[in-house]
Amino acid sequence: MENNYEKSLKRLEEIVAVLEEGGQPLEKILELFSEGTALIASCSKYLDDAEQKITKLLDNGEKDAQ
Repeated sequence: MENNYEKSLKRLEEIVAVLEEGGQPLEKILELFSEGTALIASCSKYLDDAEQKITKLLDNGEKDAQ
């Protein structure tokens, strides 16, 4: 099962593809852009959280090795 990050990334790719195709009315473009920016923020938070967890694990590993 895909996690939220993977689902968000997949949806972002779909949005980019639709926007690159063109031909959408302005209202739809704005809707997709808004959704995309929210997804980017969500993915960024997920990656930041993952980085913090990794840093914490590495720090704990260094303490254990001493």
